[in-house]
Amino acid sequence: MVNFTSMDLETIPAGHGVAIELSSGSEIIVINTYGTQVLDTWAFNLDDPSEYMSMEHTRSRLSRLSPKIGDSLFSNRRRPILKLLEDTSPGIHDTLLCACNEEIYRELGCEGGHRSCESNLHEALSLIDLDMAVTPAPLNLFMNVPVASDGTIDRVPPQSQPGDQVRLQTSMNAIVVFSACPQDVTPINGAQCTPRDAHYKTVTRKQDHQQ
Repeated sequence: MVNFTSMDLETIPAGHGVAIELSSGSEIIVINTYGTQVLDTWAFNLDDPSEYMSMEHTRSRLSRLSPKIGDSLFSNRRRPILKLLEDTSPGIHDTLLCACNEEIYRELGCEGGHRSCESNLHEALSLIDLDMAVTPAPLNLFMNVPVASDGTIDRVPPQSQPGDQVRLQTSMNAIVVFSACPQDVTPINGAQCTPRDAHYKTVTRKQDHQQ
């Protein structure tokens, strides 16, 4: 018999990242507490991290730019790694843009270093003793990147509201990483350009050996 254990609410600090190890079938609820925070999201096969969630393969499998409730998100080996179970937001998420990095902030005129989603990913993974040579393209939860008819894209504030949440389920043993994007130059994180805390809660599978 399999039971599910619900964990306490945890914080994703503004401008920082967290890595969570989950068994297959576990659920994780990520909450846009203030409604304006973009969350770069990655997933890696816990047993073989060279397999990871791929936006390229997800778009190819779904034949659309953004996942909907009930859709799986696919790995670079075209296997389901996460599934979108619930989404109380307007459902606007981005699969096109890369994670922000030091070079992007330098292009935007930031000097002296700036936190980034790329560095947040690797910092969070290092805390669980995992070193990745690559930075996969993330699923940018709540990020509003409209695509015009001529193919151009824009970067505008999220349409989510305070408390909107997304519930994901792991399709394999996985490491899920969230970065509360530190972007404070463009309005990706709202018109005030202010990164904010987000929160998450896990619901993990627990084997019950009682007869």
